[in-house]
Amino acid sequence: MYNSEYDDLSFEEQLYLTESLIRQRHNQQMLLRRNAQLLQQELSFEAELLEDNPELAQVIHSFNMQEIQSNQRRLENVLSSEESPSKEQSVWSKFFPGLGGNYGVD
Repeated sequence: MYNSEYDDLSFEEQLYLTESLIRQRHNQQMLLRRNAQLLQQELSFEAELLEDNPELAQVIHSFNMQEIQSNQRRLENVLSSEESPSKEQSVWSKFFPGLGGNYGVD
C-alpha cells in the first residue's frame, strides 16, 4: 500500500504512521467485535423476554404491523405526488417519544 503523502517523511515517521494506522484499524475491529457481541446479547435477552411474555410479543407484532402499514401509506402518498405531505407520526414514537420521528414534518 503506497501513499505519496509519505514521500517527504523519514523512515521513522513513515513507520510511526504505519503503526498508528495498524493500531487504529485494530481498535476499530475490536470496537466492531464488541458491538456485535452486545447486539447478540441484546437479541438474546429480547428473545427470552418475548418467549416469557407472549402478550408483549403480540403487542410488539401489532405495533410493527401498524408501522409497516403506515409506511406503505406514506410511500403511496409520495409516489402519487400528493400536494399535502403526511403529518403522520411513527406508531412507535407515539408510545416512545424520541424513538421515531415525525414523518413529513420539517
